[in-house]
Amino acid sequence: MKIEIRAQEVNISGYVNATGKPSNPVITPHGKVIEVIRPHAFEKALDRNGDISLTLDHDSTHVYADTKDGSLQLYEDRIGLHADVTITDPNLISLAKQGKIKGWSFGMYNVKDSMEERRDSLPVRTITDMDIDHITLVVNKCPVYSAMSVEVRAGEEKEIETRRLNIKPQLAFRYDNSAYIQRLNKIKREVNK
Repeated sequence: MKIEIRAQEVNISGYVNATGKPSNPVITPHGKVIEVIRPHAFEKALDRNGDISLTLDHDSTHVYADTKDGSLQLYEDRIGLHADVTITDPNLISLAKQGKIKGWSFGMYNVKDSMEERRDSLPVRTITDMDIDHITLVVNKCPVYSAMSVEVRAGEEKEIETRRLNIKPQLAFRYDNSAYIQRLNKIKREVNK
């Protein structure tokens, strides 16, 4: 995760989850397993979902960005699900400046998977397809790889599984010198008159 802090916004980019790689042990509807998300599962989910929101700690009461307005960009490449988000919320900018953003997480539903039992280790759950509910930044929650929650929307209960990839953020401060450049250009115009 790379966090670039500017005067009035924060740009956060990085991989939400890597495909084809075994997870740490994770609790799922199948119990404790090692999980692998098959390549192209995110790509198919993104093609189906017209708008995915970005939240903080899976709290859907406040949306910080979304794919519909372009403030959140998501794509799957050969590594996994990549996110690039621009945040203008002062609270989230403050959390980024304090180094409190610990990583990414995501919520999924309508999961299609297969299970492979193992004799001396945890079963392997391979996720072949899913729908993405949301992407979230992890601040106050423990960035373990997995958690599970149940959300109710429009009177319909939907089981949402959330995932996290714990990668230490890299902070990059960018000085906003636009005021200086404007003054410099004004002086140049006056000199050239």
